[in-house]
Amino acid sequence: MITLLSGTYTFADLDWQSILGGFGLFLFGIKFMGDGLKSYAGDKLRDFIDRYTTKVWMGVLVGIVATILVQSSSASTAITIGFVRAGLMRLDQAVGIILGANIGTTTTAFLVGLKVERYALYFIFIGAMMLLFSKRKKNAYLGEIVLGFGVLFFGLSIMGTALKLLKDIDAFHDLALLMSDSPLLAVTGGAVMTGLIQSSSAMIAIIQKIYESGGIAFDAVLPFLFGSNIGTTVTAILAAMGGSLAARRAAGVHTLFNILVSVIAMILLVPYYNLIMFITDRFRIEPMMQIAISHIIFNIGGTLLFYPFIKQLVWIIRKVIRGEEQERIEINTNDFDLQLAKSLPSAALEISKRATIKMGEITSECLLETRKLFNKEQKASVDTVSQLEDIVNNFDSKITDYLLIISKEGLSEKDTDANSINLQIVKNLERIGDLSMNLAEFYDLVYDAKEDFSTSALEDVNNMYEVTMHMLNRAIRIYAEDDFALTHSISEDESYVDLLEQKARQRHFERMRSSECTTAVGSSVFIDILGTLERIADHADNIARSAFNVHTTHEPKIIDAETIESET
Repeated sequence: MITLLSGTYTFADLDWQSILGGFGLFLFGIKFMGDGLKSYAGDKLRDFIDRYTTKVWMGVLVGIVATILVQSSSASTAITIGFVRAGLMRLDQAVGIILGANIGTTTTAFLVGLKVERYALYFIFIGAMMLLFSKRKKNAYLGEIVLGFGVLFFGLSIMGTALKLLKDIDAFHDLALLMSDSPLLAVTGGAVMTGLIQSSSAMIAIIQKIYESGGIAFDAVLPFLFGSNIGTTVTAILAAMGGSLAARRAAGVHTLFNILVSVIAMILLVPYYNLIMFITDRFRIEPMMQIAISHIIFNIGGTLLFYPFIKQLVWIIRKVIRGEEQERIEINTNDFDLQLAKSLPSAALEISKRATIKMGEITSECLLETRKLFNKEQKASVDTVSQLEDIVNNFDSKITDYLLIISKEGLSEKDTDANSINLQIVKNLERIGDLSMNLAEFYDLVYDAKEDFSTSALEDVNNMYEVTMHMLNRAIRIYAEDDFALTHSISEDESYVDLLEQKARQRHFERMRSSECTTAVGSSVFIDILGTLERIADHADNIARSAFNVHTTHEPKIIDAETIESET
């Protein structure tokens, strides 16, 4: 154990400006670097997770790599739960990625242990030059990555220098001794603090700095580290809130796994402490790297321990979080077999149709989420809409590419028409996803300005929502089930939506004239909201018409006397 020296300083003597500013720079650096990596990779990160998770062990590797790339287990976990939420990934696959993300997140502590901060200002200079003077976007994104990396460690350096005084503060000395004597207190502290800032990397980096300065004993550091592992599950829980049953179960497995690993580690605290101290003495490891090694062994050991029991973890969560998941069409974009497109294009068209129906389901869910956001329902968020819209775009890209490959083969007239209609429907669905994102942004603007819609305005928009969503769901059903009896009703509803929009516009102008509507932002975007919903209804009508056209194109043409007379 490290000897703690009491001093004559108080917490008021700490350089709080440096501590808070450094901590802010550290968090900003992590986010800026992660955003730069995601921009640099484009949709490749999402494709990477989607493509290589067919087996659970592959999911673990994908989770490790994805988290190392973006330096955030939160990002890879949120994307994973988004796939589960949309029904594109099985629960056991998601668990594999989440376990891998726990390992991948240890790289930050490892880099801190290497004392990369000594070169932080060089990274800041190089990143700033690339960001400011690069003409190509890719190079600018790379500059963001380097700059964020430098800012991250520069903030840590500033914060670490100020935290060195902690070892001489009597109150902190007493708290450190208390945590050494009461590991449960350290576990609780680590869980709560990590949960509040939603970054285990940040909390562990702070502890590394405090430990290096001699402000806390190692037998108090380990429980704090285990508690941090529990606190980081808050991100997964937030990502799953308001989502599907499968998404909530994925977050549940993540939470259960982290808690179980931490409990086992606490039971084995003494032998684990002795193991780390043996490794430290054997290889003469410095204090900050000592914590990094502890973090790595803890996460890898936990993953290896529970990997054989993933099915059991899933079974437990299914019993705890009960319910029947809504039946979905099972389709994986990895089913887009290029060889099948060449050898049997009609079968490939059927696969692309199933994928398009799945895309329609997700698009409908995306629109539903915007309605929840509009009505300020609990757990609704712009992030959820954005996540679903990203998945819609991903489907659009993959289905379109596959259809273009199929179109180059020798197709029959019927298959050629089916290919063209499928492409039209995909593009209409993608546009509905874009418009749904526009709606979410409008609502976010209004509510961010602390404004609300009037009761009559809420009623007008909800009336349009009800008809528009009904149209979209029926249009998807027409395409999926060839239920063409619904086509005429959709056309009638499209005209009704036009009428609803016209009436809602008139009532909005009347509210403005009578000063009933006094909101600045809300009144300015209300007409845009109505117009966006009307355009979504148009696209739903287009989908129904396209599906109906592929049906009528190949029906036998009945020629009667009136037809012959009109043609002559």
